[in-house]
Amino acid sequence: MSRIKHVITRHWAIILVLLLTPFLLGTVLPILPTHDDWCGTTTPDFRPFFIKEHFLFYGYHWRPFDTWIGYVAGRNPQLLFPTWNHCLVILGHLLCTLAVYRLLGKLGFKTSAINIVTLCFFLLPATMATVTAIDSQNQVFALLFGIVAFLVYIQKKRGKYYIWIPLIFLATLCKENGLMWALICPILAFGFDFIDQKTLKKDILVSISIMIAYALAIIILPKDIIIHPEYEPGMMKVVKNSIKFLFSTFLTVDYIYLLHTPSRNLLMALGSILLTLPFGYYVFIKKAKLLGEKKMLCTLLCMLIAVGPHLLTTFSMMHTYAGLAFLCIIMANAIQSYQIITKPLIGAFLLFLTASFCIDSHLIHASVKSGLVGKQMARDAIRKTGTPVENVYVVIIEDDYPKLSSFCVIPNEAFGWGWAARYETNYQWPVVIEDTTIERSTDAYKKAKALGLETLREKPFDCVWIINHEHIDVIKR
Repeated sequence: MSRIKHVITRHWAIILVLLLTPFLLGTVLPILPTHDDWCGTTTPDFRPFFIKEHFLFYGYHWRPFDTWIGYVAGRNPQLLFPTWNHCLVILGHLLCTLAVYRLLGKLGFKTSAINIVTLCFFLLPATMATVTAIDSQNQVFALLFGIVAFLVYIQKKRGKYYIWIPLIFLATLCKENGLMWALICPILAFGFDFIDQKTLKKDILVSISIMIAYALAIIILPKDIIIHPEYEPGMMKVVKNSIKFLFSTFLTVDYIYLLHTPSRNLLMALGSILLTLPFGYYVFIKKAKLLGEKKMLCTLLCMLIAVGPHLLTTFSMMHTYAGLAFLCIIMANAIQSYQIITKPLIGAFLLFLTASFCIDSHLIHASVKSGLVGKQMARDAIRKTGTPVENVYVVIIEDDYPKLSSFCVIPNEAFGWGWAARYETNYQWPVVIEDTTIERSTDAYKKAKALGLETLREKPFDCVWIINHEHIDVIKR
């Protein structure tokens, strides 16, 4: 009995996480694909399993892990998509939580701090854009392999490079920012005195060599580069992305009530902030001077390195996940600085968990609702079309409906520009979907209909779908 009590006392956060994981999985399983979930590399892929098509650089990505997920989903899309995707994301998030627990222990933090921060990581609203997404397996497994690479780096003395370097490449082949762990490992190890300055310099050179090897592989391997305008770097973009990063990482708030205009409820948003502020005060504000320590400066630098690729290109709430392991280190360091875990601190922690649970529930509910909009639109399009068609042209009237990350999605993006209808027919029809968007105006529908009729006259399309917010009209040949 005393042994069981000892295990519960020492590992209560892990026990809670294991108990909550099936519940979390059950709540995200109803979330349907929206936006680019419909056409990414983790969507059902029906092509033969050729190396070039699945495992080499394509577009602006080299993510064989993603293509494998899409290939498996393609074997039985109605059964596996997006269930297969959700299961992998939740599994990855669980494994990341366990890895964070292990990481904090190896960095020398006390059991109380480790448990509090581990549970925070699992339930943080900042993780929800990743946890609820269909295509974020790359995000969670890149972080997982990165943390494991660091644990190998600090624990294994002989032959560590033979394990550490392949783990870095595994993280990178999940998602490109996994490569940043090549730099993170020696810097974080130096910050916590696992290596000296001489070793730091030597291993930074090794890290640079790893990055050069990756760059050469991209140059040498066959590729079909497609650069999306959103990924082009710019100074103003870096500033905006940095503000998004700081906001979504260090401030816990119900983003929908605060930022999504149709759902805005400033009273509820204020309530969520007030519930989380006491805990934020204890771990960030009251112990702000701790950020000047060497280990914290190195941790902050590693956080910036981890999210750096996203700050330079495109940053959404999902990309916050890459820096959350370092947020956990900062939080654990602050909590550990308290000699005794006082009742006010425990109270603040419980308020934080309560607010996080409420915010998480709201974010998940909104994601489910967005997906159902796309599903209903797909069923309307199929019903109004009547019989299967091969080629469909989609005319979208630009929607002024505001969106928020993957939680509150514009209807035509939930519809996936027509791809949701293909899913509803088990990918039987339509075979070809092309789309165009026209500006919203008082006579936009008239222009859309004229464009649709012209398209049917001049091009080999079987019908046109006109998308006006959630409403769909069908023009048949």
